[in-house]
Amino acid sequence: MNISKKYLSIATAGLMLSAGSVQADELTANAGAASNYLWRGLTQSVNEAAVSGGIDYAMDNGFYLGTWASNVSYAAGDVFSYEHDIYGGYAFESNGISYDIGYLYYNYDDEAQFDFSEIYGSVGIGAFTVGLNLLVDTEANEGPRQDFGFGQAYYLYADYATEIRDGLELGVHLGYHEGDFSEAFNGVPGAYVDYNVSLSKDGFMFMISATDLDDAGPDNLDNDAIKFVVGYSMDFEL
Repeated sequence: MNISKKYLSIATAGLMLSAGSVQADELTANAGAASNYLWRGLTQSVNEAAVSGGIDYAMDNGFYLGTWASNVSYAAGDVFSYEHDIYGGYAFESNGISYDIGYLYYNYDDEAQFDFSEIYGSVGIGAFTVGLNLLVDTEANEGPRQDFGFGQAYYLYADYATEIRDGLELGVHLGYHEGDFSEAFNGVPGAYVDYNVSLSKDGFMFMISATDLDDAGPDNLDNDAIKFVVGYSMDFEL
């Protein structure tokens, strides 16, 4: 089960719990570092290193709350310096199928005026997970011929994750992002596909990520190029 941002977070670290694995109330923390922070296939750190950390509280009845933060940057001298997320939801399993629904709020520097929120849901069967994130609202101003209303931007994704040998996990991801807010926030066309393949073991991760974009995007962020990411993350009980 993914909580909110498996492919948003640095090196796929943080904001990840396993449906059905929590038997009692649990408070945990996570920390990670990676050579790049990719969100839905797009760099959030101008293709430079980023560090992140978060705290999660999971209850034995399936409800959970959490917070997560990372440094971000989109251009030299811009008003973005951090991303701080707050989220909560409910995860459960029935007849071998896992479900996760929740709400996620993305908070940035006050000067950026680009905070936004989403609702999300996912369903997992075995090694496969499919999910959908829908825009709820944003403090950003709408531009000409743009609609930032509820549900006017969404992210649809499918994941596959399996252990291939001795704790080495293979992950495959395919996502589709569409909507005026996506275009305004990312500076790329409102609809695009992202995909990646990753290997992870004992907190270490290597990922190859790409999109179907044919434009590098603002300030030559190379959003149309294949990206290679290495990272390390850890989780510990509080």
